[in-house]
Amino acid sequence: MATLVDSRHIYRREVLKWLAEEYHELNGTHFDILESCPTSLEFSRFVHIGRPVLVKDSAIPNTKNDRAWSKQWIADKMGDRDISVAVTPNGRADAVTRGPRNKLYFAEPLTQRMKVRSFLQTLSPDDFRNADWSLREVAHNGEVHYLQSQNGNLFSNRYFDPSSPEDSSEFEPLREYIPSEISWCSEALDRHPDAVNLWIGDEKSVTSIHSDPYENIYTVIRGSKQFTLLSPTEGWCLKERRYPHATYVRSTATSQLELVPSPPETPLVRWSSVTDPTAPGALPAEAHPIHITVNAGETLYLPAGWWHYVRQRGFTVAVNYWYDMEGRGMSWVWLNFLRGTEEPPLGNEEDSTDEDA
Repeated sequence: MATLVDSRHIYRREVLKWLAEEYHELNGTHFDILESCPTSLEFSRFVHIGRPVLVKDSAIPNTKNDRAWSKQWIADKMGDRDISVAVTPNGRADAVTRGPRNKLYFAEPLTQRMKVRSFLQTLSPDDFRNADWSLREVAHNGEVHYLQSQNGNLFSNRYFDPSSPEDSSEFEPLREYIPSEISWCSEALDRHPDAVNLWIGDEKSVTSIHSDPYENIYTVIRGSKQFTLLSPTEGWCLKERRYPHATYVRSTATSQLELVPSPPETPLVRWSSVTDPTAPGALPAEAHPIHITVNAGETLYLPAGWWHYVRQRGFTVAVNYWYDMEGRGMSWVWLNFLRGTEEPPLGNEEDSTDEDA
């Protein structure tokens, strides 16, 4: 029986490899570059093709204003408000991390309420020459802070639904500077965004490689983001595993962050075991990553299902728009198939032994 199971696994893997190679032979690592934002008709064609597009233009106005979106500007606009900030000891929130008993866990960050000014003090300085020196970088016990709430922290889908409760935001003072939707995208997809998120961080934070079921419009306002992308056809290269869940909490005894496993009944988290796809040897030779740098005033269209790993250079501010992908037709079926038709193995060898027992 084990031989039959192994044979099926090898056959499935070979099918996925063949699909990936066929796709690469047809498309290569090419991505389109536009000098200005597309029309809705042009964008609908890009969605149909399903490949990344770099737009040398911003979906958000006034991103070329030197003062706008500096640390001082954000602090002035936000005043004394509290916001929710992700805190980790290593800058890797929502990532596979070694924890208690030397096991690997999918680790979520501590969510900490902070004053905006205090949060900005933890980040690398921006390049605005007249910035208030009280916003300089300060040490925070080696902890890394990142605004990455991903819950529609600027606008959620409730904003577009008159029957829903009021869509409040921690960043209410910034809403007048961020469009609630992108006209050419909403018209092409015939829907409003499901979430509009504000991201603020620096080079100390890294987004681990993952994929989302959203059409993603990502505009960098300040700083730059370096994206490493893989097509959905190359998901097999990322060696997904299942990991126990854990969350960073602050110790009452030491005030230091510690990783606390969730209760045993908590569902395992399916995640890539490749911690850094840019590291030599991290990906198999058959993988064809695409590297795209998105600078301030530029926009990236990231199609649903594309794997992405993201780093930042210096103090960085960005906004992204998540639009639900089209669930009809074959798109959702294909994305699930390309991730593999069987449950991935456990991420800890001892857990695999226990499961087999």
